[in-house]
Amino acid sequence: MFSSSTEELTTGENASRSGQTWGSSPTDRSGANGTTSYGQAPSSSDSSRHSVDVGGNSSRHDPSFPRREPGQLPRSLQLVKPSASFLASTSDSSPLCSHGGTPRPRRTLGSITVTGAHPARTPLTDHTATSCSSSTTASGASVIVALVEGRGLARGEIGMASLNLKCPELVLSQFADTGTYAKVITKIHILVPLEILMPDTASEKGKGTKLFNLITENFQGVAFTAVQRKYFNERKGLEYIKQLCTPEFGTVLMEVQAKYYCLAAAAALLKYLEFIQNSVYAHKSLRVVFKGSEQTAMIDSASASNLELVVNNRDHRSEHSLLGVLNHTKTPGGARRLRSNILEPLVDMDTINIRLDTIQELLQDEELFFGLKNAISHFLDTDQLLSVLIQIPKQETIQVAEAKITHVIQLKHTLDLVPRLRTVLKNCNTALLKAYSTSLEDSRFDMILEQIKTMINDDATYLKGSLNMRTQKCYAVRPNINEFLDIARRAYTEIVDDIAGLVNQMGEKYGLPLRTSFSTARGFFIQMKLEGTVLPEGKLPSEFIKVKRYKNNYGFTTVDLMKMNDRCDEALKEIFHMSYVVISQLLNTIHEHIHCLYKLSDAVSLLDMLLSLATACTISDYVRPEFTDTLAIKQGRHPILERMVGHQPVANKTYMSEGSNFVIITGPNMSGKSTYLKQVALCQIMAQIGSYVPADYASFRVADQIFTRIGVDDDFETSSSTFMLEMKEVSYIIHNVSDKSLIIIDELGRGTSAEEGLGICHSICEFLLSLKAFTLFATHFLELCQLESLYPNVENQHMGVQHKCSGDTNAERVVYTYLLNRGCSEERHYGLKAAEMTALPSDIIQEAKAIASRISQQLLAKHCSDPETRRQRALYHLANRLLQTARNSRLDPDSLRMYLKGLKKQFEAELQAAGQTVSMDIEE
Repeated sequence: MFSSSTEELTTGENASRSGQTWGSSPTDRSGANGTTSYGQAPSSSDSSRHSVDVGGNSSRHDPSFPRREPGQLPRSLQLVKPSASFLASTSDSSPLCSHGGTPRPRRTLGSITVTGAHPARTPLTDHTATSCSSSTTASGASVIVALVEGRGLARGEIGMASLNLKCPELVLSQFADTGTYAKVITKIHILVPLEILMPDTASEKGKGTKLFNLITENFQGVAFTAVQRKYFNERKGLEYIKQLCTPEFGTVLMEVQAKYYCLAAAAALLKYLEFIQNSVYAHKSLRVVFKGSEQTAMIDSASASNLELVVNNRDHRSEHSLLGVLNHTKTPGGARRLRSNILEPLVDMDTINIRLDTIQELLQDEELFFGLKNAISHFLDTDQLLSVLIQIPKQETIQVAEAKITHVIQLKHTLDLVPRLRTVLKNCNTALLKAYSTSLEDSRFDMILEQIKTMINDDATYLKGSLNMRTQKCYAVRPNINEFLDIARRAYTEIVDDIAGLVNQMGEKYGLPLRTSFSTARGFFIQMKLEGTVLPEGKLPSEFIKVKRYKNNYGFTTVDLMKMNDRCDEALKEIFHMSYVVISQLLNTIHEHIHCLYKLSDAVSLLDMLLSLATACTISDYVRPEFTDTLAIKQGRHPILERMVGHQPVANKTYMSEGSNFVIITGPNMSGKSTYLKQVALCQIMAQIGSYVPADYASFRVADQIFTRIGVDDDFETSSSTFMLEMKEVSYIIHNVSDKSLIIIDELGRGTSAEEGLGICHSICEFLLSLKAFTLFATHFLELCQLESLYPNVENQHMGVQHKCSGDTNAERVVYTYLLNRGCSEERHYGLKAAEMTALPSDIIQEAKAIASRISQQLLAKHCSDPETRRQRALYHLANRLLQTARNSRLDPDSLRMYLKGLKKQFEAELQAAGQTVSMDIEE
């Protein structure tokens, strides 16, 4: 049909209309707000929170409202169009309009009036998996969250409902939060919301609740909408879930029927979604899940940023983050799942070990590894495909028709891949792969594919390129099903042939190398290479209009060609309209079976994530972690640093147990303390998502929370000094810590005087070491090392350095080993040594040294411990080592005997150092 000279041109202007993108409803709107590491846009003087007024006039819908399709909700249960009172007006919630900046001009979309900037509501996405989600644009954000808090005695009980517009999963949560609302803020950060809904009573008359004020402060770049409190109705929420939840996930009703607050949030969210989407979800089509806060480890947003889990702090586009290191996914669903797991690691040891077993099999079976990677890489975004397939549009337009044809082609393409995935998983050994192999044997996959093939051409498939997809959509429906459709196709073919003939004629007429090209924005146009082309009279003929230059090519058109493009568009509209009639019948037939795609989506995304983790093991030398009650890492390495430098950095060991759960780390500036602390936390997170870790051996205790206090920067946004910021972060840790937590503190008390800083550090250390949480505390206050002589569970360690003299000048220089050693740092006045490297006058340096030496001698004179204290400490350590051995040892009898002899010698050495003698008998 097409001339061989026809080419396709992909430009930025046609990206939004490309045939590769997902079809969307006519009410799609997009914005361009930039975002920070968690997807929230930077704050500005113009507020992005808004209020929406919905007119009672329904003229924005076609007068001929489409009839109810089979599977659509009855009118009484549909999410009806909200009235004008659905959303709180600007006058009722004045703080939603601006932060004191000049209000933006009001722009009207149909009968919807929006004040302030609003990000994309129904974003379009492509099918390419992002290799690194280092920065998330607002156009990529697609989650809408509804929040409601209990009142009176129930204050602090939070109900949350969220739905990703790209993924048909309604996630419900209900939990009790503290006065700081740490869990709520963390969950919202992880979701990267596009919009947050709350009852108008939370912000009534400008006197917002504490939760409302915290959310608006922390998420200034996220759109906020106040919805009338009456729409947060738990009875309606339960009704909607009963009507919309797919049977495979029906057990969620048992979990949520008494969770009144999350049901209330779900009711408001579903009603609001119907309003902005202009469509309803089909009956029994939505996946509904309940997620309690105890199912995953909690990492607050500050810790996630400090550890660079998903975004590099220096360059948001850089892949030097934990997500960048581990992300080798091939599908968007796999990338989303990996990001979610990194921010919310698992706490269930059985699930973690099942994942580790799967990765082990993938690494041991090369055929399985490459076969599975090849099969997964051809899948599109199954979540988003399922999301658009289960939505029933209220308006039948050409755009909707074209989108539905695209979706059916993509559905056929996806189901064609299932047999290959089945074959690869057929002979697997691990429980997880066997389970997925069984789930893919579902007969509904083949049933849907057979029904599709009765109406859709066998060779219709998803192709990259707007012209390719346009052709696929035109000829998707089989011939002889609709006579008028066949006639319209012939007319379209003739027009395209005429276009190719016209371009050839003009090429011969002017003696120019012209060829036919296509772009979604311009349709068919003429293209000509500049190289080696001699133009008549040095310029293009006047017949050529709308001339544009693309690198080494000219692009232009003619009046006749524009008329042919118009005829071509009219023919396309006829084709799409008649194809849509056939497609609608097909979708109605397969709707009741389409829920099997949830199984496929889950399998593809998790397998893609596990393949990604296995791929990371092949790039670096990782080891499988164990899970005990001890944190023990042999030759551990920093995973991000290892990727940055391209070779293995200096490795260090880590050991923490219940009897030695507080480690104080000292050492000079730039000696590697901060890097080591982050390394331990990153390895802990990697282990809890089911990944191998960069070490020779690793054992972890499952952490329910991971806290960090890193950095000494002022916070200008909240007018917080360095010290105030430190105190806020430490206060958060103290109020939320548990015995199973992992705490990383890098520098504390440096923003105030030395006496006050030391006092604060000492009291905080004493509070934390009284818990069973594992704490790593890096400090420059060497006086804190005295805690080791007071508390048996404290251990001093330091980063070693070497002093070398240069041969010529005999000047001393410091060499950093980056190795962690036992004991307190012996380096004194290393800050003054760093100052010597600057341009400070030598007399100032010498006087500073003299004063510092006198103060140090006074302090060191007090640093001693009596023999009895050291003897008790040795006994305490011996008891803890014996307890750890009894719990976790897997040694054979001979090896265990040798280990116990070693413990005996170590204990005797410690007693001898304390000036004691002891007699111990170990049965040979």
